[in-house]
Amino acid sequence: MTDTPYDRLPSVPSFTLTSTDVSDGRPLAIAHYSGLFGVPDGTDTSPQLSWSGAPAGTKSYVVSMYDPDAPIPSGFWHWALVDIPATTTELPSGAGDGTDLPGGAFHVANEARSHRFLGAAPPPGSGRHRYFIAVNALDIESVTDVGVSKDSTPAVLYFSIREHILARAVIAPWGGE
Repeated sequence: MTDTPYDRLPSVPSFTLTSTDVSDGRPLAIAHYSGLFGVPDGTDTSPQLSWSGAPAGTKSYVVSMYDPDAPIPSGFWHWALVDIPATTTELPSGAGDGTDLPGGAFHVANEARSHRFLGAAPPPGSGRHRYFIAVNALDIESVTDVGVSKDSTPAVLYFSIREHILARAVIAPWGGE
């Protein structure tokens, strides 16, 4: 994959990320669009994710979804789930609503300042948007160790963890048009 938002970060190895709900280079299902942002039939349901092959030394994971194609200079962060225990290798569909998170995990505020998954909502006429869903393996147990709290932004999160990312796995579906 080329031209990703992660190209600006230190290069790290990859591992395997799969999903029963989303596929790399394929359109998002309507369930992963945002009813909260007025998309008809959108339910703001986070996709099911499974991962394997993270490196030895992984102490926690961060999962995020980012739209670099949003028609604003900074892009749009839809989701940032942090402090996922290293023993966790799957999130069920809908985990982004925050009701059944693995021990110690919490949401960092997204662009709407909500602590949950916010589905896709590309503005009409803004074309096709890529949604980078990433699982980052970290060498720290908690992002609070580097000053990140639930009220931090995803940009602050990534700035704070950039030197602690051991590996990253990405799926990039698309939406809009």
